[in-house]
Amino acid sequence: MPDKRLVFCVMGAGHGGLAMTGHLGLLGFDVRLYNRTRARLEAVLSRGGVEIEGEEVCGFGPVTAASDKAEDLIVGADIIMVVVPATAHRFMAEQCAPHLCDGQTIVLNPGRTFGALAFAQTLQELGCTADVTIAETQTFIYASRVVGPGQAKIFRVKNSIPLATVKAHRIPECLKKVRQAFPQFVPGDSVFKTSFNNIGAVFHPALMLLNTGWVEDPADFEFYYQGTTDSVAVILETLDAERVAVAAALGFQAVTAREWLYLAYDAVGRDLHRAIHANPGYRGILAPHRMEMRYITEDVPCSLVPMSSLARKFGVATPVMDAFITLASTMHGTDYRAAGRTVERLGIADLDLKQLRLLAIGEDHR
Repeated sequence: MPDKRLVFCVMGAGHGGLAMTGHLGLLGFDVRLYNRTRARLEAVLSRGGVEIEGEEVCGFGPVTAASDKAEDLIVGADIIMVVVPATAHRFMAEQCAPHLCDGQTIVLNPGRTFGALAFAQTLQELGCTADVTIAETQTFIYASRVVGPGQAKIFRVKNSIPLATVKAHRIPECLKKVRQAFPQFVPGDSVFKTSFNNIGAVFHPALMLLNTGWVEDPADFEFYYQGTTDSVAVILETLDAERVAVAAALGFQAVTAREWLYLAYDAVGRDLHRAIHANPGYRGILAPHRMEMRYITEDVPCSLVPMSSLARKFGVATPVMDAFITLASTMHGTDYRAAGRTVERLGIADLDLKQLRLLAIGEDHR
């Protein structure tokens, strides 16, 4: 049974946040829900919780409180689960900073690439002195979608979700708390490792850009199943190899996308195309019908750009990764490289390899 004294605050009422809120309520936890706009909360307030449908998780999850005023929810929360696109991490840090107190835990679900470092940097800039633990997950725990007002569908709960904290020695303490609700969370070694095992960097922008015509067509198609053809999978594997090579240059062994599919979903295949099509968790997930969405607007600046930026710093060639950054920037008329998490913006441009490794485990790198 969960510790009823453990209070969760979920920040974000989108596809992921609504699913997590409902699931926590179903598990019997005291859960609060924050969203920037009140409209998303009206149905939750009216119902008193979130209705969850799915084969693994199903039922009504009560919510203790829901508000567009962060201070009403953060104060007194033990664990703050940030479930928003990475482009909103800074905004959420700004909402948290004035109200945090010693001992609280903040988990970015997920951090994408270097989310926890960027969040900690923002809190420091804002003068927050509370001794909080900042963590990030390598991926989001669910494949989920909002299916109606105050309703979410959880297609699949992933098997194993690595989690790391900015100060690596706090990982066991953090896991002890969050595993009361989510035993799927496992040690992630360091935030560098969770950042580079961010598989959304491989799947999301590439599948969107390689299926642009189909995405913008009004007809529905299954994003992962139909979007990943044999030829598309070859490009995904090449992009994935570049990601793994950058991690290796930093001294980290990243899992391949095919290995990740097995770890997260038990999906097995002798190549990436077959592994994706062997994953029942992707069945029924439809593609969006517009290119202006987080698979590009989040995953390019907050996943591909930091990986490419570090690759340049250490002389690793990433031509496919760079091509996707260029295509996305051209399509949206936005310089995603300038706006994204570059080594300069993260404040690590002048650190050598040894200093970066010390930073990864939370030790003084000076």
